[in-house]
Formats: sequence, structure tokens, C-alpha cells
Amino acid sequence: MKTPQTPPKDIDNYIAGFPAEIQKILEKIRTTIKKAAPAAEEAIKYAMPTFTLEGNLVHFGAFKKHIGLFPPVKGDAEFNKAASAYAGPKSNLRFPLDAPIPYALISKMVKLRVKESLTRSQAKRRTR
Repeated sequence: MKTPQTPPKDIDNYIAGFPAEIQKILEKIRTTIKKAAPAAEEAIKYAMPTFTLEGNLVHFGAFKKHIGLFPPVKGDAEFNKAASAYAGPKSNLRFPLDAPIPYALISKMVKLRVKESLTRSQAKRRTR
């Protein structure tokens, strides 16, 4: 699968650059993230779809053989065990395109990232 050569203007533009079967997966990931973080805003950063909330929340992207989800996150033992099956380099998550995408795991990861982001933001405000 070839990724777009020019940086996309927005997430719609990014998704449109992929074959229909990949577009469906990317749209479902987008919807999953929106449901898990309704206050987050969409952006393109590092030429990938990004959601922000008090800073970068989560990035995702389609690659030749997988969907990547960034950045790494730690949760409870159950989450860490489930996520370890998808661990890629630098602890990002890689979901193979030839296997079902774990949307519930993505939702849980995003909720953990929201909690991290808001906690970090509140701590910064208290130190000012």
C-alpha cells in the first residue's frame, strides 16, 4: 500500500488516499477515538491523523501491513497484557491488517491517554 506523497490537509484527505477497505478501518478508528475522547480536536501532525486535548493525545496511521497507533501508553495489568500482543518498536501499537482490529482496546487506550493528558495539564496549572 502506498501512503500519500503530499501531506494531507485534514483527516478526511488522509483517509481518502487509501484503498476502500483501509478507509473503512481508518474511519472506524477515527470514530472509536471520537467516542472515547469527545472533547478532543482533530489535526494532522507528523503527516498523520492526530487528536489533541491539552496537547497531542493520539496519532494513527496506515502502513503497508498494519495500522499504527502512537504514542505508547501504560495502563493496568489487563490492559498492558492485551496491548503487549500489538507492541511495536518504541512501544507504539501495531495492528496487522490481516487480523481483526481491536477497537475496544483502542478505546481503552484513548481513555487512558485522556486521563494522562488532563492530569498532566492540571499539574502544570498548579505549578504556575
